[in-house]
Amino acid sequence: MNSGIPAGRRPAELLLDVRKATFGYGPVSIVRNLTMTVRAGEVVALLGANGAGKTTTLLGIAGVLGCTEGSVSWLGHDASAPLHARVQRGLGFVPGEQAITPQLNVQDNLRIGRGGVAGALELFPELKPLLRRPAGLLSGGEQKMLSLGRVIAARPRLLLVDEISLGLAPLAVRRLLSAVRQCAADGMGVVLVEQQVRLALEVSDRAYVMRRGEIVMEGASADVTRDAHLVEAHYLDDSVADGTAAPD
Repeated sequence: MNSGIPAGRRPAELLLDVRKATFGYGPVSIVRNLTMTVRAGEVVALLGANGAGKTTTLLGIAGVLGCTEGSVSWLGHDASAPLHARVQRGLGFVPGEQAITPQLNVQDNLRIGRGGVAGALELFPELKPLLRRPAGLLSGGEQKMLSLGRVIAARPRLLLVDEISLGLAPLAVRRLLSAVRQCAADGMGVVLVEQQVRLALEVSDRAYVMRRGEIVMEGASADVTRDAHLVEAHYLDDSVADGTAAPD
């Protein structure tokens, strides 16, 4: 499989460089020997069954979990700072769980973000008539627009997105993924953890497939799509695992 960079084109700026990294919880290693890169202007999909280690990988990249072996390099420098410091330097993180304050209205939720209101509405104009509505009363898709828009409005260099489609209708998922794709078109680097494999491969440039805490397949998304039966085999293997699969 190729790198996803067309022949003759100079590679874009390397934003993230993870080399043989191990992430885990206390003495328990969940993700092992992880090597991956993300460049400006590309969406990199991180795929795998539940429990493969995808969310753990994002938490390690974000600095929520420490790197016990190997290295994580961010913008050419060793990344050892915690999450809040990485955010100040250009990291955006949209977690899979609820990332809004339901008691506050949409406008106030956007105000407490680093990017303010206008940038989020530029990306998601659907939120404009909802500014005075309590965020807890929004639909699932609207809440995801709010959490994603709030992070993107700050114009991060690297965006980490975890399971944005969970529980949403297909139309809402496509709207959110198109916004993620637009971020890359504007020069942002994106790591997209997503269970809907086909949709993730449609909007991404490259993909890594994880199984039980390790990368087992990688390449340009077009190539991974052609080998979809191999991806599905890894999912199937983990779905019938006897409890040994690593937790996400």
